Amino acid sequence: MATLPHEGTYSVMYGNLTVSVGSGYRGGYLARPDQAGRWPVLVLVHDLDGLGAHEKYLARRLARKGLAVVCVELYAETPDSAAAGLQAYNGLTDAQALRVLDETHEYLSSDDITWAHTNRVGMLGLDVGGRFALISAAHRPWVGASAIAYTPLTGDEERDFPVADMLGHLATPVLGLYGTDDELIDAASVDEAQSRNPTGQWLLYQGMSHGFLDEVGSGFDAASFEDAVVRLSDFFTRNLPAAEIIDLG
Repeated sequence: MATLPHEGTYSVMYGNLTVSVGSGYRGGYLARPDQAGRWPVLVLVHDLDGLGAHEKYLARRLARKGLAVVCVELYAETPDSAAAGLQAYNGLTDAQALRVLDETHEYLSSDDITWAHTNRVGMLGLDVGGRFALISAAHRPWVGASAIAYTPLTGDEERDFPVADMLGHLATPVLGLYGTDDELIDAASVDEAQSRNPTGQWLLYQGMSHGFLDEVGSGFDAASFEDAVVRLSDFFTRNLPAAEIIDLG
């Protein structure tokens, strides 16, 4: 683990992580405050292209706000192109993705992990990863809050758990972040999501396109990213167990 001087409240530890899944292992990434104690935990679910640099950057930024952020590769192999990412996503069933996330929660709940609050865990999904975040929120009691960013709200009707069907059955607080100029998602579908999930908070960033949180992508917007980091950290801090910081003197 490397240590990064803070740009927020906390310095953070970060580095690659290996999570046992079934009889094998999945690659992952961890960023958490570099201070003794137990921290609210957030599982960040990657986008269509697999676990990449921008998920890791977002994890580090949220860790500076006092969250322990874990990312796990859902695909058996990290895609090397957009076409490979789409193929990997289409080949991944909802049940398989949920199994990986269950195993991730079991890993975090093991006796070897002393820094995590795991009775209520946050889920954050980017793009199609938001589907799996919402599936976990709808079907797993250990999920305490869920947030999604530019997750398609239609077009998954052939999957086992379409997003539109889940929105009215989410017991956890929900935060949705979208752009008004997303070329893949009609803003009207975000309004429909708000009507189906009236207790959630569904926000539209003016002028933003798809992937505006991807700091290595063409749609990245620094101002929107900084605003989203604050909103996400406030949302999860408010809805997850409070940090228990140990003063070692």
